[in-house]
Amino acid sequence: MDKLKQLIARCKCGVYVTANEHRDGYETPAQWLEQHLGAPASLEISDEVQAGILASGTIINVQFYPETPVGFYRIVHYDMDKALDEALACLDAEDAHELRLGADHG
Repeated sequence: MDKLKQLIARCKCGVYVTANEHRDGYETPAQWLEQHLGAPASLEISDEVQAGILASGTIINVQFYPETPVGFYRIVHYDMDKALDEALACLDAEDAHELRLGADHG
């Protein structure tokens, strides 16, 4: 819960977490992956995470808007803690990038 609180505190806009949304449409994890990996704006999900989703039957989505209601990140995983770790790592990388930009212009 602390990781989710950190993510919410660090985002200026919304944070959305869903678990097993595929079940609402009577889809299997394999069907969900096939649909989302083959779409024009397809997700990039590692083979390891895909295997974990298929083995566990769990799909966690974390979508968050760090700065504006337009730009967002989306993390898909089978493990909530790991998904939140990845989300926080995205923000850390974004913060580091901003620091580098500030140093370049200072």
